Amino acid sequence: MDVRKNKAALTVTDQDLAREHHRQYKVTALVLQGGGALGAYQAGVYQSLDEAGIHPNWVAGISIGALNAAIIAGNAPEHRVERLREFWQAICRPPLLPVWPTPPLEPGAWQLTWQNVQSGWAAFRALTEGQPGFFYPRPFPLLPWNSSPATASWYDTAPLKLTLERLVDFDRINHKTSMRVSVGAVNVRTGNFAYFDNTEGPLRVEHFMASGALPPGFPAIEINGEFYWDGGMVSNTPLYKVLADSARCDSLIFQVDLWSSRGELPHDLAEVTSRTKDIQYSSRTRLITEYMGMRQRQERVLHDVMALVPEDQRHHPAYRHAEIYASSALVNLFHLIYRNKPYEGHYKDYEFSIDSMRQHWDAGMDDMQCTLAEPTWFERPSAEHPFITHDVHCED
Repeated sequence: MDVRKNKAALTVTDQDLAREHHRQYKVTALVLQGGGALGAYQAGVYQSLDEAGIHPNWVAGISIGALNAAIIAGNAPEHRVERLREFWQAICRPPLLPVWPTPPLEPGAWQLTWQNVQSGWAAFRALTEGQPGFFYPRPFPLLPWNSSPATASWYDTAPLKLTLERLVDFDRINHKTSMRVSVGAVNVRTGNFAYFDNTEGPLRVEHFMASGALPPGFPAIEINGEFYWDGGMVSNTPLYKVLADSARCDSLIFQVDLWSSRGELPHDLAEVTSRTKDIQYSSRTRLITEYMGMRQRQERVLHDVMALVPEDQRHHPAYRHAEIYASSALVNLFHLIYRNKPYEGHYKDYEFSIDSMRQHWDAGMDDMQCTLAEPTWFERPSAEHPFITHDVHCED
C-alpha cells in the first residue's frame, strides 16, 4: 500500500489503538539502514514510537543503523531517547572552528542558497577536521606505519569506541531477556556478509563498529582474528535477515531507510554523484520486500493445502518435509524513507551539522507520527493477505 497523507494531530486514541494492535504481534522489529549523518532520521522515528508506547523486541542495523541499534538496545526504555540525543549531539558538534551564524533571511531563493553553502561547508569540515566523538583524520595516512588492516584508512575511529562505551550498556545487550540485536558486516578476507546476533553469542563494541567501518574512510575492525568492513558494501539493509528469521512469527516491522531508490534524473555531475549513492545504498529494499512477500504468501498457501491432508497420511516423509516450508505467519511491514532536503548535496551522508541533524530527527518524528495517526494500519493482516506493506510519506 502506497500512502500519501497530510500531517495530522496525533491523538491519544490513535496511540492507544496502534499500541493495542502492536501487542498482537510476537515480533516487533526496527530495521535500520546505513546512511551516515542521515541516521538522525532513525532516531526521530524511534522517539515517536517510544512516545506511543511501542517498544521493539528486535532491532537490526547496518552502519549508522547499527550504532543507533547499540544505543537503543544498550539502554533501559526510559533512557533510550535521551541517550540517542546525547549520541547525536556529541558527534555533530563543530570539530574545531566555530559555526557560521545564520543571518535572518526571508524564505526564498537566498535562504536556500545560504543553507546549501552552510551544508557544504559542514561536510568539508567533516572531511578535513573529523567529528568529535566519532573520527579524526590520520596524520600522514599513506606513510608505511599505516600499513596494517587496522590503520589503512583516512580516519581513526578510536573516538567512536569511547563514545559507544560511554553510552551503551553491553551487558544489557547480551542479557538473555533483552531485545534481540542483529548487525551486519563484511569479512574483508572472504568478502562474505556476516551477521552478528546476540542470540548466537555476546556482542561487543567491536561488532557495532565493524558494521560501520566504511572503507577507505574508516579502518577494518578485528573480531576473533578476522577483519570486517561496513555491511553496506554488500547489503545496506538487514531487512532480509529479519524477514527470514521471523518467518514463523506474526511480525510488525518498521523498515527505516535513509536512501530513496526513486528520484529525479540528474543534470550535472554533483546530481549524478548524489543519485548514484541513492541507488547504491538503497540496497534494493523494494525488491527484497516483494520477494519476501511472495515467499510468505507461498508458505501460507502451502500451510493451507497441507491442512487438507488426512491425518492418517501426515506421517508420509513428503508431508514432514513440507512442514519445514509451510507457515501461517502474518507480516505487517511499514516502510519509512528519508526524503532529501532541497539544500542537500551528494555529501549529505557526511554533513554532520547540528542544524541538519535536528531537521533529520524532526523529519523522522513527523513521518512516524503520520503513521501512528492511522491505527487501523497496525491491525494484523488476514489469512488471504498474509504479507502487507505500507509505504508511508507525509506531505508538507
